[in-house]
Amino acid sequence: MTYVVIQTDFGGPSGAMAGVCKLVDPSVQVFNLTARVPKFNVKVAGENIQEVLTYWPKGTVFVSVVDPGVGTKRKACVAKTKDGYYVVTPDNGILDVINKTHPIEELREIDETINRYQGNEWSTQSDIFHGRDIFAYCGARLASGKITYEEVGPQYEISEMIPLEK
Repeated sequence: MTYVVIQTDFGGPSGAMAGVCKLVDPSVQVFNLTARVPKFNVKVAGENIQEVLTYWPKGTVFVSVVDPGVGTKRKACVAKTKDGYYVVTPDNGILDVINKTHPIEELREIDETINRYQGNEWSTQSDIFHGRDIFAYCGARLASGKITYEEVGPQYEISEMIPLEK
């Protein structure tokens, strides 16, 4: 069984993100960790994942969309932790928080030419379009085995990971 656990700061659940996961693979189990992360608070988002990570089976994919840098050049990425979990998120400081208790083994930038949901070009004005079309879609593909971790995109150095702003 494969799991995708979604966290956002949208204020309410994102049925669109869960729906995209189910379109990728109807057997993927999708859970909402929370949609009430304080707006753009990547520290709280990281702490939420730190707190629950080990209560999920190894291989679980966490999709965290708390993104003060939406529309900027920040990387969309997937981190693989040394203890066997995946975190799909903007590289904006959240991974720095998680790395303190669940060390990151490897980082890959999402190749959006392959791992982006197609057909929603008309709805890119939505507040959740990156969460839906990139993060949830890539997370579901990884969780379902439709792509391997290596097929997410190019690897980049952990030393290049964005630190949490103090």
